[in-house]
Amino acid sequence: MTSKLFVLAGEVSGDMHAAGVIAKLLKARPEVRVFGIGGSKLRELGADLLYDTGQMSIMGMVDVLKHAGFLRKVIDDLKRAVLREKPFAALLVDYPGMNLVMARFLHKQGIPVIYYISPQVWAWKEGRVKAIRSHVDRLLVIFDFEVEFFRQHGIKAEFVGHPVVEELFEITLPDKSLFVKKHTLSPETRLIGLLPGSRNQEVAHILPEMLKAARLLSHQYPVVFLLGRAPSLDEEMSRFLSQYRDLSLVECSAYEVMQYSELVMVTSGTATFESLCFGVPMIVLYKTGWLNYFIGRQLVKLKNISLANIVTKGLMSAERAVPELLQHEASGAVIYRHARMILDDPDLAGTMRQELLAARSKLSELSPSSKVADILQQYL
Repeated sequence: MTSKLFVLAGEVSGDMHAAGVIAKLLKARPEVRVFGIGGSKLRELGADLLYDTGQMSIMGMVDVLKHAGFLRKVIDDLKRAVLREKPFAALLVDYPGMNLVMARFLHKQGIPVIYYISPQVWAWKEGRVKAIRSHVDRLLVIFDFEVEFFRQHGIKAEFVGHPVVEELFEITLPDKSLFVKKHTLSPETRLIGLLPGSRNQEVAHILPEMLKAARLLSHQYPVVFLLGRAPSLDEEMSRFLSQYRDLSLVECSAYEVMQYSELVMVTSGTATFESLCFGVPMIVLYKTGWLNYFIGRQLVKLKNISLANIVTKGLMSAERAVPELLQHEASGAVIYRHARMILDDPDLAGTMRQELLAARSKLSELSPSSKVADILQQYL
């Protein structure tokens, strides 16, 4: 008999993490049918998607308000689908703005809510704890420190490990010498990575500053820049790149950027944690519209914003493993100064690499997708 599972993964990273779980689940229970929101990875597994993650790429409170009508329609459509399909459980992945709204509805319908990759309420919007306590049946967290945080708030959280670490174990990249040969680069050339993000808003604010820093660095070193380019952002990125034809750029996957670069400039988000897993020294950047930034600063209570620093140094420590440059500091000139400090100091770069790899080792022995798939089977 067919059993149906509702999945809501509203971002590209969430689609990838959800797909890892669903692949394991379908291997054990091929009769399960998945529906909801996801991207290409879930679609490849046969999920019936009402909306694609590309349609859900809405960032910051200002943009949420602009798209309020569309988001209301999405939620209404999801609710109707849930009532029609009657899933045995719901797997909510990250994306808290919509997922917590759906958690409330699902809970009222008596559908078990399994929340994988919990909202980062330890960073901001702690008021969401009440909604999690009321509407989530199983809270599955990806950082071990989250278990104690939620325990203090009367919620039992289960640490399953970080899916990025698991996913990286399945990726095999060729030796750097082969990459250099493929792109006809000189072995003496220094490789610096640019990871401007996967959203239009991120690219518009951050890529121009990365490119300004890159131009300054190109005057100091024999350097080629490896650009991690999201396919969905070709038009947006080309608009900025056309002004920097003097730079030596190689476009490649984000993981190739992390594997082969000696330093990356990276937009704050999942890519900072992925860079940590590669042990690559980094400069973390974040820049958004001033209204979004002002509102965010009132809500965020952490001294560090990047996952690289949070994992290595803790939630509230002022000490940082890697530099974080926010808003006006995320300028070409400031990025350039920090990059030169790292590039000119092998000891600093080596220490940074060691701290990042040590943090990765604490999370590398778990298989979160298998654990989450096993939990889902308990509700079949």
